[in-house]
Amino acid sequence: MNDGVENPDPATNPHPGTDRTQTGAEPRPSKDEYFMDMAVLASKRSTCLRRKVGAVLVKDDHVLTTGYNGAPKGLDHCEITGCIREQRKVPSGERHELCRGVHAEQNAIIQAAYFGVSVKGAKMYITNHPCSVCAKMMLNAGISEVIYKGDYHDELAVELLGEGEIIIRRL
Repeated sequence: MNDGVENPDPATNPHPGTDRTQTGAEPRPSKDEYFMDMAVLASKRSTCLRRKVGAVLVKDDHVLTTGYNGAPKGLDHCEITGCIREQRKVPSGERHELCRGVHAEQNAIIQAAYFGVSVKGAKMYITNHPCSVCAKMMLNAGISEVIYKGDYHDELAVELLGEGEIIIRRL
């Protein structure tokens, strides 16, 4: 069984020449690092002027969908219209309804629904801790684990995810 650990001993290595430390190649990323790198890549598609966020839904080590934050399909992005939240001086983490954008986590779940893909039991990799709105969506969608990279202060999200028994961890 390949557990992802490289074996430098040629006598017991079933694939000689695959030890990356001997070739000078970068070490192979863990699965968590690999999927988080995908979330970071997705965030680069974001059109939000305040915060670039990416998300990846994964089940059984396979990518189901990705998402990034931005305006709904077919609508002008904030790059064109301006940021409602900035214009109204809405602090980060408050009044989520005052935004043209759909969050990365929401877009990942919506994409799964759009294409008829079940996310029950899936993991979600996100570049930032989810907000309370996204936490509620994850709970109802059956997401089993959230792995995030950066902070986003939302105490209600922490409380909801804990109460809902979603495993949450920072990478």
